[in-house]
This record gives sequence, structure tokens and C-alpha cells, in this order.
Amino acid sequence: MREYTYGPFQSRRLGLSLGVNVLTNYKLCTYNCVYCEIGLTKKENLVSPNYRIKLPPSPNFRKELKSILTYFPHLNSITFGYNGEPTLNENLLDFLKVAEGIRNKFDWANQKPILTLFTNSSTLYIDKIRKRVSQFELVLAKLDTANNDDFKRTNRPHHDVPNIEMIIESLIKLKQEIPKNNKLAIQILIYDSYNKDFIPNNNSKNILDIAQALKKIKPDIIQIYSTARIPAEYFVFSIDDERKREIASIFKEVIRDDKIEINIY
Repeated sequence: MREYTYGPFQSRRLGLSLGVNVLTNYKLCTYNCVYCEIGLTKKENLVSPNYRIKLPPSPNFRKELKSILTYFPHLNSITFGYNGEPTLNENLLDFLKVAEGIRNKFDWANQKPILTLFTNSSTLYIDKIRKRVSQFELVLAKLDTANNDDFKRTNRPHHDVPNIEMIIESLIKLKQEIPKNNKLAIQILIYDSYNKDFIPNNNSKNILDIAQALKKIKPDIIQIYSTARIPAEYFVFSIDDERKREIASIFKEVIRDDKIEINIY
């Protein structure tokens, strides 16, 4: 039984991706998103962005990674995340260094798999966290909302999480600080709601607010997608491809920067 990794699996955004969990064997997060595809965050596991665990990689991580990479010469990404917010682990960079060292010793069919980090962006206002995050070759940072009403409804953050304005500012700083060879992608999950009393983030105000935030952040890549598996809340459902294209058009119109790649999934 594997301790740290799962897959590889075909990811919509990353191609053939090997997942790496640097957290506990239960979900640990600063958010309790209504759409989360790994389920609700238990009350005791919804933590402050200042909360830290210390879980360094054991020798088993090196062995496990080596044994899997041997069989997947076409791997596209070694991807850190999936069981909550990975920046909560104080030893995140120890995992990165091990993975980078092992990856660089292998011969690959095409390019080396990129070292990717998923983050929900809630901890990026902390300088030392941004410094750690910027060392990943591709950072996939969440921004599903860009006003505080939608933020609280959709992401349901721990009460210590800063407001959405500070999160957007931290993403602007991250883009400015990230090395030139590394890339920042903003991932935006848009959903609808069967519950007439619950306003989904697929509302015109939120979409325009996100567009204005993206214009300030200037990421390398924008990824628009929706739910593909069972969400945490029963009333959430995915938007269709036509709506994704509409949102992409809105973003292009507001941002007006051809250097920024906009993809829908």
C-alpha cells in the first residue's frame, strides 16, 4: 500500500499526473468549499492559515517515488496537493527537493514532468509561504471568487483566513516574485446551484470581479473549469461548456493581454 502517492491519472489540466499527498491521511484545509470533490472539511479539520503540521518525508517517500517513476516515462506532472491545503505542512520543500532530485536522475520519453503545486491561495499572504510556493515550476492557485460575499458562500473559509482583497494582493505579489522559469496559473472553478436560496459563484458580479482581479494579477495561465465528480454539497452542479466559453470571452475583454493563456476544461 502506498503512503504518499496515487495515480498516475489523466488530469484535465496537467495530462498524466502523479499525485503526492504531503498532509495527513485525512483532509486538512482552511476552506470548506461547497463544490469540493473530496468531500466536506470536518469542523475539527477546518484550520487557520497559520496552523502548521510538521510531517517530513520518510525514506519511504523516496523509495515509493522511484518505484513508480520507473514505469511512467511519459509522465507530465508530479503534483502536490489533493488532500487539503499542502502549504500547511512546514516540510513542503523537503518533499519538493526529494522529488526534484529523483526526477532529474530519470530518462524521460519527452520532457521532464513538471513539479506542480495546488494551493487554495489562503496562506499566500504570509511571506515565507509565498517564497516556498514560488519554488514550484507550476503553481495552480485557486481564485473562485473575487468579492467577500461570494467568497464566504463558496469557499466557506476558516475565520482567520484574510478577506478576498488580501488574497488577491498576495497573488499579485506571488506573480511578481516567482522566478521567470516558473509559471503561475489561476484555477477558477465555476458552478451552479439547484438551491434557489443559494447564490452560486456563476453570477455576473462575481465573474466581472474575477476578471478585474485577473487583470491585476497578470498570471501566465487562466484555467476555467467546473465540477467533474460528486461535490461536497448536493445542490451544486457543473456549468456547461457554452458558459465556460462565455466566461473566457468576458475575461479576454476585460484583461486585454494576449500573453495570458486562457483555457477551459
